[in-house]
Amino acid sequence: MKILAYTKYDSIPVLCAIAHAGYLVALFLLFPHTPLWIMLILGFIYSVSISWNINGISHNFIHNPYFKWKPLNYAFSWLLSVTMGFSQQFYDLVHHKHHQGNSDRPDETGETVDPISIYRHGHDDLPENVWTYVFLSFFRDDPKQIYSEIKKRKPFNAYFGVFEIASWVALAVIAGIFNWKFLLFYIPFYYLGHSLSYLNGYYRHFGGNPDEPIAWGVSSYGKLYNAIWFNNGYHAEHHYKPKVHWTKMNQLHEQIRQEQIKAGVHVIKPPHALGFLDSNQPKPNAEVETQSAPTA
Repeated sequence: MKILAYTKYDSIPVLCAIAHAGYLVALFLLFPHTPLWIMLILGFIYSVSISWNINGISHNFIHNPYFKWKPLNYAFSWLLSVTMGFSQQFYDLVHHKHHQGNSDRPDETGETVDPISIYRHGHDDLPENVWTYVFLSFFRDDPKQIYSEIKKRKPFNAYFGVFEIASWVALAVIAGIFNWKFLLFYIPFYYLGHSLSYLNGYYRHFGGNPDEPIAWGVSSYGKLYNAIWFNNGYHAEHHYKPKVHWTKMNQLHEQIRQEQIKAGVHVIKPPHALGFLDSNQPKPNAEVETQSAPTA
């Protein structure tokens, strides 16, 4: 019986997701017996791993579910949800709306199609300040609205999304009953992790062109980055062809390279989460200095 829907390589993110869940359990078990300075390091690693999972494992799962059997996909969705403290089903809707808008600018009413567009809370058709986007975006989601939109099309997914959130809350309460100090330790790193995910998302579009499909996203072609983050760096390519499997992103890049050059696709050298370190980032009211050729 075939378990994986697309390729044997999807076993890698699946195993990584299981390991991620195990890491969170290990944090809880280690907490009473480990010096605080070590726990702070481990907590920061958990924060980074939330962004790693959301933008790699969880993200690729949305576009190409890993399993052939639907119940396994729901089980995996649940695992991702309780590991990172959100609903994978809710994320699915938000992310598909992100692809409908592609970080669009506000219309005449001030609204964007993309609920997480970097322009949504900006001014004068400019992106929002990176740090307000990073640290406030977590609080801007409207779970009731997301639930209602999912329920209109897929009622079971809406209910399952609530179950995912309820499961995470229940597990957090149980953890708090056993060790309330762990919750005080966990919550700041949990919030930081989701903020780091928004930092990653910001630089996947900062310098992109909302009016040019092939240049909607910003790419980063570091080999180590893309190996660890499941080709998250090929973001211009991904927005141009979102159904292309994560293992095929470099091939897609090679196919459209000349079109990208003509369109002036913005490319940065560091990983997206460190995009603020790139010397080629646009300044307010200035055009992006495009590279002569995006290279992998």
